[in-house]
Amino acid sequence: MSQSKVEEPHANEALTNIDIAEILNRIPHRYPFLLVDRAEAYRAHQSIVGIKCVTINEPFFQGHFPGNPVMPGVLIIEALAQTGAVLMSKSLEVATEGKTIFFMSVDNARFRTPVRPGDVIRMEVEVTRARSSIFKFKGVAKVGDKVAAEAEFAAMVVETPTK
Repeated sequence: MSQSKVEEPHANEALTNIDIAEILNRIPHRYPFLLVDRAEAYRAHQSIVGIKCVTINEPFFQGHFPGNPVMPGVLIIEALAQTGAVLMSKSLEVATEGKTIFFMSVDNARFRTPVRPGDVIRMEVEVTRARSSIFKFKGVAKVGDKVAAEAEFAAMVVETPTK
C-alpha cells in the first residue's frame, strides 16, 4: 500500500469521546501501567486527545523522587503512545483479542515541564502517516497551557501468538 498523508478535518465533523470502559477494550494495558483515563476529540485516522489525571498514588512516585515527586518522562511518552494506540485500535477496529498494537519507535522526544501529583495531562496525538497497519504520530503532552513533553513515534498492529 502507498503512504498517505492525513486529511484535514471538516469543520462540521463530529468529535467522539472515549470512556475508560472502551479504552480497556481497545488496549491491553492495566494498572499500574494504564496511563490513559479517558479520551476526547477522536477523529478516525486523524487525531485524539488522551487525558491522564496524575495522583500521588501513582506507584512511580515512591522512588521518583521521594520528597519531590515528578512523573518520569519516559512514562509521559508511554502515555502518548497509549493514546495513539487507542486512536489506531478504534480507527482500524482492532480488538485486543488476537492482535496487539506495539510501539515501534520514538524520535525527537523533548521534555519541557515536570508533571507532578495533581496535574492533568492532555495528550494531543495526531497521525502524520498511515500505511496499512503502521501509523506514525506526533504527540504533545500538556499540563494546562504548558508543554510537558513532545515526541514523534510509530506503532504497528501485530498478531498475538496463540497460547
